[in-house]
Amino acid sequence: MSDLSTESELFVATARAFLDKTATLGGQRALHAQGRSYEPKWWRQAAELGWAGLLVPEELGGGSVSDSGLHDLAAIAEAIGRTVGPGPLYPVSTVLAGLIDADNRADHAATIAALVAGEQVATWAADEPGRAFRPHQPGVTAKTDGAGYRLNGVKDRVEAGAQADLVLVGARADDGTLRQFLIRADAPGVTVHPQACIDLVKQYARIELDDVEVDPAAVVGGSAQTPQLIDRQTQVAIAVTCAETVGILDAVLAMTLEWSRDRYSFGRPLASYQALKHRLADMTMWLHAGRAAAAAAVDKVAARTPDAAMWVSAAKAYLSEHAGLLVQECVQLHGGIGVTWEHDLHVYLRRITLYAGLFGTSAEHHQAIVRAANATEPAA
Repeated sequence: MSDLSTESELFVATARAFLDKTATLGGQRALHAQGRSYEPKWWRQAAELGWAGLLVPEELGGGSVSDSGLHDLAAIAEAIGRTVGPGPLYPVSTVLAGLIDADNRADHAATIAALVAGEQVATWAADEPGRAFRPHQPGVTAKTDGAGYRLNGVKDRVEAGAQADLVLVGARADDGTLRQFLIRADAPGVTVHPQACIDLVKQYARIELDDVEVDPAAVVGGSAQTPQLIDRQTQVAIAVTCAETVGILDAVLAMTLEWSRDRYSFGRPLASYQALKHRLADMTMWLHAGRAAAAAAVDKVAARTPDAAMWVSAAKAYLSEHAGLLVQECVQLHGGIGVTWEHDLHVYLRRITLYAGLFGTSAEHHQAIVRAANATEPAA
């Protein structure tokens, strides 16, 4: 995303080599044909490379190459974007972002270690059916039952919901407070329904909770802390998906530039025509602006600045508006071959389309920016 140290460059280079060898576009097509999202063995290998533990302190079994695990995670996400790679990196990292900040994280030390090692997979169930992305306003209820709780409600569009061992669920307690619970996906009363997805390998699920008994040990963070944990989880999730989007755009634009130089029309390369040059220049500008916005969002979230949410919304809104348009332009510049199943452009377009509405639409993030700006006192 930004300038990397020598160690970070080596880390990213290793990740790219791993992805080029084990997560090719052909591999994504093969997984799709088999109806699978990722190979568990593959995810354990990725975890061995340190991907799952980048946000986790060393004393809890994690560690980053640089001084900022989020910057390293964003760099991995951008590398994943270039091959539209599979795997539960984002749901696992988002859950870990909440666990490591929780004031009772010691109670979840064993789970954190298992997630870092790739032995378990966790996902964040934040969306609910028929509504915008509002993780702070869950419809799921948590009714007090002795020392524990009973969860009732439905979560929707849960990434890797059918593959996860653990699910982080937000719910409204009897006293009106917002709480989060890390529950087993196979617990009694939990029903998982796989959902269709436009992406070839990303898989989502609807999770129904029917009187799910929750032990007090499953609670993540105190009631006063939970809104801040959800803020952090949201910012990490959006910043990382924006970083992957930049990787996708970089790969697609490079592919199109190469095509326009190699493809001839009337004895001249396509790239020599002025009208196409302007379109390519516009797309290059969108890519650079998107990269800068995503990098700024990662910087702010990593530094935990008060305005991090606004910067995340700015990056998400810009990329949601321009990423799909950029890839569609590249499809058009490829001509007839660009709209075929055999060409790889649609594989990138599918993920871009998925991410455009994930964690809030462009319009919703524009509204968030306005609210944040109105809440800020003008400079004297």
